[in-house]
Amino acid sequence: MHPRREITEMFSTFIQVESDRFSKWLIDIKLRRSIQNCLECSEKVPNSENFWALYWYKHWQEQSHSLARMHLSAYLQEPSYWSAKKTIARFTHSQYNLADYFQMANAEIETILKNFNSEKSSSLKAYAAMAIPSRLKDILRQRKEADICTNWALLRKISKKQFLEALEQAGLSPNNIAQYRLAWTCFKELYVQNQPGGTRALPEPERQLWEAITNLYNRERQNQLTQPTPQCTREKIEQWLTQAAIYVRAYLYPPINSLNLAISEDDATITFDLPDLSSDSLIAEMITEEDAQNQQKQQSQIQTVLLEALQNFEVKTQEILKLYYQQELTQAEIVQRLQMSQPTVSRRLFKARESLLSALVQWSQDTLNISVTSNLIKDMSTALEEWLKVKYGESS
Repeated sequence: MHPRREITEMFSTFIQVESDRFSKWLIDIKLRRSIQNCLECSEKVPNSENFWALYWYKHWQEQSHSLARMHLSAYLQEPSYWSAKKTIARFTHSQYNLADYFQMANAEIETILKNFNSEKSSSLKAYAAMAIPSRLKDILRQRKEADICTNWALLRKISKKQFLEALEQAGLSPNNIAQYRLAWTCFKELYVQNQPGGTRALPEPERQLWEAITNLYNRERQNQLTQPTPQCTREKIEQWLTQAAIYVRAYLYPPINSLNLAISEDDATITFDLPDLSSDSLIAEMITEEDAQNQQKQQSQIQTVLLEALQNFEVKTQEILKLYYQQELTQAEIVQRLQMSQPTVSRRLFKARESLLSALVQWSQDTLNISVTSNLIKDMSTALEEWLKVKYGESS
């Protein structure tokens, strides 16, 4: 995959996947025209990807602008693609291919944007590179749970928040959601998990239990439902809960659609509302904000911290890192090249990564005053691995 270097490319092109690998960059004509207009009308702004990423992020954040989201989706194609590559390498026995994982990653862009904090993270792309793999792991875990549970086990395991979100995603009215929710609450109260075969294999309730659930629903409906509703039958309650399980499964386990759809160059039927560039208020605000400068400064500081740590390594360790990340040699190949033992090569690689991670953690504590958790260290480790690949890739 050749890297995108121009701002216009970064915010208007999308990856096409073919035969489980990168094929080419596809141009979205509308997005290209949009970013070109922005660049022409805003000569005084810096020509940096970080600036425009934050610009479109603010537009998305303040107005939920569909155009801003599309620009950011284009911008985050690389972290989505590389996250998909990592996931398929880690889950070798999965039923999904690269295009499937890439589809999942792209579908999570909205969640990534919602969780991104521009005051704490110096780069949206760096944050996405850490967050998307984590999201993919969560999705796969949820899908595995949804795939192996019976409907009744799934309804027992699902949280209230997830249950309601599944119904909302299915498009049910507030009144229907309230009825489904009450039926589900009665089911959970009366269906005790003392069945054989484990919680994942819970069988369908017997007729007597369905009757009890129905009776409880009919008693509670007058107190818990805001709108008057008639008495419900056992068959109706069973139908609702069966359908609810389908909605929950679809929520946790959405279908995978093909990504390899060509982007039409005939844009006559597609319209985007371009941001109002007659007023540079948003751009002017961003130029004067210290946040953007602080983020650039933090990024530069991180680069300096890691480069200084690298320079302090022994010559042999630096050589091993270069062979591993720049020339992409395996440890066995490095052993042959340098005539060293395999444990020595492995130990030096481990110690080098450990030292760099320690320097990064220390900088975070000293500069950002954040508490370092195990999850944050994992995220930093992932980001560090990406940094090493980029750093040595630039030297090749």
